[in-house]
Amino acid sequence: MRSKFAAALLMSGALVCATSGATAAPQTVQAQYNVSLNGAAIAVMHETFEAREGAYQATSETHAVGVFALVQRRPGRVTSAGGIGSDGLRPKTFDGARGTRDPRRVHAEFDWAANTLTLSHDNRVDTVALPAGTQDRLSVMYQFLFLEPEKLSTLEFPMTNGRKLDHYRYTIGPDTAIDTPLGRLEVIHLLKQHAPGETATEIWLSRAHRLMPVKMRVIEDDGGRYEQIIARLEIRS
Repeated sequence: MRSKFAAALLMSGALVCATSGATAAPQTVQAQYNVSLNGAAIAVMHETFEAREGAYQATSETHAVGVFALVQRRPGRVTSAGGIGSDGLRPKTFDGARGTRDPRRVHAEFDWAANTLTLSHDNRVDTVALPAGTQDRLSVMYQFLFLEPEKLSTLEFPMTNGRKLDHYRYTIGPDTAIDTPLGRLEVIHLLKQHAPGETATEIWLSRAHRLMPVKMRVIEDDGGRYEQIIARLEIRS
């Protein structure tokens, strides 16, 4: 399994700029996604999200399956923690690694008072300016829980993967319905704007599940087609 796989799938989130008047978050979310490459199953992703007393903790673990498990024995683990405000999630720390000795481990520290983002990766530390509304590649998935569907219009946001800070822009397609292991779901369809040769990303948000992402598709510049689709979802308020 290529190292780009975990990064591509776990970065497939989006943050809607208009989050003022955000709705109250559920206390817990447990989700499971099935991941495929060009139609073949390659991994199962387990995620948990907890929100209590103005703070949140999110964890995502990706376990390879089938022949991919022979070459990728360690699960990928990503965590995000921080506070919850009127605009939704405000990350404080982000970590990503495969095992405790992973040389490619990444770590991000969000200093909102100083407006700086510190990125630790590949035996180096970088500090960059921290724009308002910045998310990490896991918190961004749960920022949707705070959005109001009727305000979905423009999608433009900063996000970090622990190595760098990028800006993303999405367009919103017409509402549609998709078939999933949870049944047929009414969804909002998001499409990432990208230049030729860049990774293409699509996201489907379930209207019946507080805009939780229930399907994601990533097409890399070499034609590799990754899909992540919901297999189990439990949301408790």
